[in-house]
This record gives sequence, C-alpha cells and structure tokens, in this order.
Amino acid sequence: MLGTVGGRWMDRLHQQVAKELRSNGWSQMDIAKATGSTQSTVSRQIMKPVQMLGASADEAMIDGWAQELAQSLAQLGPESNVVRQRLIVELQFGASQTLRYDKTLTGLNLDEDQNARALLRRLEWATGRLDLRRMADYMPAVGMNIAACSDGATTNLDVAAYPGRMTLVDNTLRRHETPEYGASNHLANVLLQARTVDEEKTAILNLRPPTLDGMVDQGDINYISDELDYKLAFAPKGQLEPASGRIDIILDEGAFGWEPSLYILAPNVMDLVDRTHAIIDAMNTE
Repeated sequence: MLGTVGGRWMDRLHQQVAKELRSNGWSQMDIAKATGSTQSTVSRQIMKPVQMLGASADEAMIDGWAQELAQSLAQLGPESNVVRQRLIVELQFGASQTLRYDKTLTGLNLDEDQNARALLRRLEWATGRLDLRRMADYMPAVGMNIAACSDGATTNLDVAAYPGRMTLVDNTLRRHETPEYGASNHLANVLLQARTVDEEKTAILNLRPPTLDGMVDQGDINYISDELDYKLAFAPKGQLEPASGRIDIILDEGAFGWEPSLYILAPNVMDLVDRTHAIIDAMNTE
C-alpha cells in the first residue's frame, strides 16, 4: 500500500521538480544537491516519461505541488541549505480510523552500537520484502543468504548475515535465526573483496545462476548485464578476478564439487531487494 502508491507519488514529484528546475536554468548537479539525489539519477528523471499514477486528479495535484516547490527552490537559489525536515504520513480508513505519523529528521548519526543494531533490523526488513514466487527457480541448492555491512567494514566480523543458509519450503523462506555479525564467512568474503574495487557496495546475496543444458548460461548473464546496465565481474570459487570501477553482479561459474553462484551487490539492503527482483525479471524474459 505505502510502497506502491507513495512510491509512485514520490517518483513523479521528483521527476516534475527536476524538470521544472531544469527549465529554470539549474544544472543537473544543482538539482541533485537540492533533491538529495545524484546527477545521473536527475538525468534519468528528466529524460524518462513521467511516472503515471492511474488517477488524473492525483497527477494534477502532484504536478501542482512540484511546480510550487520548484518555484520556491528557484527563488531560494541552488546554494541554499535545508536545516530541518519533517515527514508526515496520514492514512484514513473506514469507520473514521486514521493513522498519522509526524517525524522530524534530526540529521544526527547513530553511535557505533546503535548503527550496528540498525543494520541488523534493516537486514530483516529487506529479507521480508523478497518476492519468493520470483525467486523460487533461482534458489541455490545449498541455500541462500544475505549479508550487509557498514562503510567501515574491514573483516568478516564487520559483516552481518544469517547463521546457516535460508531455504524455500512450501513457499516460505526458512531461516532458523536472526542475523548477526560474523555469521557468513563465504558471503562476507565475497562482499569485502568487491568493496576493494567498488566501496559503494555494502550488501550482497547469492542466487543460482540461469543454466542451459546443465551449464551456466553465460549469454543470459551477459543479457541482463546489458539490459540493466549492471557491471559484471567473475569470482571462480569465490575469488574475485581483477576488476575496476563498478561491480553490480559477480558470477562464479562453479567447478567439480563447487556449486555455481550469482552474487548480486547493492549500496544497501533495500536496493539489494529491488535489484534482485529486476535481475530475476530480466532472466525470465530473456
């Protein structure tokens, strides 16, 4: 409910604000700074067709809001800085039932212990968002796992994952314990290797790669890399081959007694879920 409707609202709002500011002469970098985004994202927002909402009244409201917001930002100028933000969400149900949340963003960082606990919670939330129907055909025989770390991770003990492996049983993802630090040496090792090349990546999961006649379908992997603009790297038996720049997908083609794996990487665990779904969808349409 919130993720579907609210997400589309925000996508359209960001797009329209970016388009309005660009028409007012702002650079893409200035727009990215004002909206908390990146230059490449702003470029896509400007070029892509506007997100449809399915209701013309909602679209008119969002477009008016975007125009008003863009005009105000244009008057303040690209050098202005936001010092306080509030997030208000209100949902009305039948029988006069209302849920309302009014939160102020503090701009403060969690201390080290709080940040570590927050990462464990985000890992559990992300796991609950996985679409098991999509993933059923790509669950590894040895089980799947998800791992994540903070920006300062240097050893396996800094990487959080689930103890053991997760398996799909009766369309339910079975995991015996909650995530903890140092729980997955193999997945943590692959993630830390990837971070030596692409330090933006802090989350990883493993899938069974697509196969053709019992072998890894390299053509399918190349297709999804090109289709989604994801950078592919290779890691025979979990050892990353020399790579540079960005890494989004790592392929281990396997060997005798060694199951092949497709590792998906992302800047955070929520993005990891979205990337996983997009990759599986691309493999299914190839």
